[in-house]
Amino acid sequence: MEDAYARSVSEVLDFFEVDSTKGLTDTQVSQHARLYGKNVLPEEERTPFWKLVFKQFDDLLVKILIAAAVVSFVLALINGETGLTAFLEPSVILLILAANAAVGVITETNAEKALEELRAYQADIATVLRNGCFSILPATELVPGDVVEVSVGSKIPADMRMIEMLSDQLRVDQAILTGESSSVEKDLESTMATNAVYQDKTNILFSGTVVVAGRARAVVIGVGANTAMGNIRDSMMQTDDEVTPLKKKLDEFGTFLAKVIAGICVLVWIVNIGHFRDPSHGGFLRGAIHYFKIAVALAVAAIPEGLPAVVTTCLALGTKRMARLNAIVRSLPSVETLGCTTVICSDKTGTLTTNMMSVSKICVVNSVQHGPAVAEFGVSGTTYAPEGFIFDSSGIQLEFPAQLPCLLHIAMCSALCNESLLQYNPDKGNYEKIGESTEVALRVLAEKVGLPGFDSMPSALNMLSKHERASYCNHYWENQFKKVSVLEFSRDRKMMSVLCSHKQMEIMFSKGAPESVISRCTNILCNSDGSTVPLTATLRTELESRFHSFAGKETLRCLALALKIMPNGQQILSIDDEKDLTFIGLVGMLDPPREEVRNAMLSCMTAGIRVIVVTGDNKSTAESVCRKIGAFDHLVDFVGCSYTAAEFEELPAMQQTVALRRMALFTRVEPSHKRMLVEALQNQNEVVAMTGDGVNDAPALKKADIGIAMGSGTAVAKVCIIVLFSECFRYGFS
Repeated sequence: MEDAYARSVSEVLDFFEVDSTKGLTDTQVSQHARLYGKNVLPEEERTPFWKLVFKQFDDLLVKILIAAAVVSFVLALINGETGLTAFLEPSVILLILAANAAVGVITETNAEKALEELRAYQADIATVLRNGCFSILPATELVPGDVVEVSVGSKIPADMRMIEMLSDQLRVDQAILTGESSSVEKDLESTMATNAVYQDKTNILFSGTVVVAGRARAVVIGVGANTAMGNIRDSMMQTDDEVTPLKKKLDEFGTFLAKVIAGICVLVWIVNIGHFRDPSHGGFLRGAIHYFKIAVALAVAAIPEGLPAVVTTCLALGTKRMARLNAIVRSLPSVETLGCTTVICSDKTGTLTTNMMSVSKICVVNSVQHGPAVAEFGVSGTTYAPEGFIFDSSGIQLEFPAQLPCLLHIAMCSALCNESLLQYNPDKGNYEKIGESTEVALRVLAEKVGLPGFDSMPSALNMLSKHERASYCNHYWENQFKKVSVLEFSRDRKMMSVLCSHKQMEIMFSKGAPESVISRCTNILCNSDGSTVPLTATLRTELESRFHSFAGKETLRCLALALKIMPNGQQILSIDDEKDLTFIGLVGMLDPPREEVRNAMLSCMTAGIRVIVVTGDNKSTAESVCRKIGAFDHLVDFVGCSYTAAEFEELPAMQQTVALRRMALFTRVEPSHKRMLVEALQNQNEVVAMTGDGVNDAPALKKADIGIAMGSGTAVAKVCIIVLFSECFRYGFS
């Protein structure tokens, strides 16, 4: 069902003839299985090994060299040469060709693995409603029309249309498909957007994505190849490997060389026709053969047998040099292609940015009596590592942030009003999240603020192992405050609250959208002395102004934090409790740009290489990130340089050509749009490099003249690329 996102729940259920309370019957399951097929990505028929080998020799220059080796060997035998002398030159030629063929076979074998890697993103099991009963079945047995229940941590087993919400909200991490830096909220409402892309289909759960919050039921609308993941597979299958500039030049040289050699041979033979009857040759026929040998010998001499060896050696030296920069080159000709690149299409999330949501700014009320009422703090650190510092508005680092009342309570609220986990993975050597990225960002902030008293000493925290340090401060607050009750986030309230007990005192901590939290606050906590004072209209206006500045100009994702002292002995929270709150502070977070990106992109532009940022995020967010990177400072604004996929597709063909020449930012894209962009640039005779690390980048990585991925990228991306940069983005652009 192609337009399920535009249909109502009842229309979708009627289409599949399914009752949402009973699911499909066994008879319907059998019928749908025959009609729609299995929920597996079809296996592509592998190219036989012998065909891969022969394919490597299907090249004019290679054929010329093989002919040269054969003729050289025959002439050696005719001239009476024996032993090593007769075999030396042809053996060297064949050895070089065999080495080149081996590299080609390995490269093509890796390309076929990309389709296999896609299957790793398919779910193993699903909770399915059939015959009125729920059961856990292998995901491969799902058919369109099946009613499936999903909850936190579930991997979506097929493309599904939401039909019932079983919690206040459902959020899904679909970054592998769209590249969006944060999770997406799903709903039941039909989408009427024209030319809707994946990001617009807010009622569709896509195969391979993961539920990070909430619980819901959905009906399967697409399985196997008829899913978003299946579309990526089809796009990869339809993409032929691009011929590198070096290969094109060698092919042109081979064609030219064949014509010249053939011409010389014929010319030498024809010029000597008059000498065929020379008595010394013993007859006309013997004379013709004699001069044919001379022509062939001349041809063999003209063939550059050492060319493959020279080219391979030069490329190998380039590969070795790149290896020193932590770059793994998987195809030798790509070394030359990298040097010929004229346009780099770079994925934003995870490539230009860290794909790790981080708090970058904090706003609190300092004092209502002395100096400026509102104070801002900056936060350093761009990853999930609990490493970073808090700075005041003048840029001075705070030695003990936890000694300031508002920062201390922000750390408490961040640690307690939180359902995520932060842990250290010793195998990968980095910190990993479980749950919502925004909540993990708050956990990391709590670690950066530290603890009050002696425990806040940096030396004390630095002595901990990385495993202990990951959530040490968070665990401290969780041990100090016992969670009693939780009021989950809901779409209408746009906030969540948790009731905690501490030393016979009950405190409610709340976090949520600033407009929702601030409107429920009647008091504020002062950062200067820890006093609580009434929230005046002037202060409320000032806080709302700071929020709009954070969210608008700086495009930060903002959360407001608050608390409330509750009656002793209270055990349950209700919505009515979320009033008369005390405002603690406002935090702004973002998916931060990598520190090395600016200089790398400027180096590219200086070298005459144009950079186009490609992302699934919305236009304003992407433009803000580009401004933060600082590499587009030469643009007064993004008018005429920034397009969404829908805007670009609506342009006439001539205007699209003009837009491609000026484009610096391409937003709200699907995987097919990235591939389309690469192809359009190639049609303008550009040599295109594509950088990316996600499943959604795979078709474009394969289509580009050279694909570049980070070492932290997905397996699908890695097997589609030619160059793998193991550490960071700067190597890819330098």
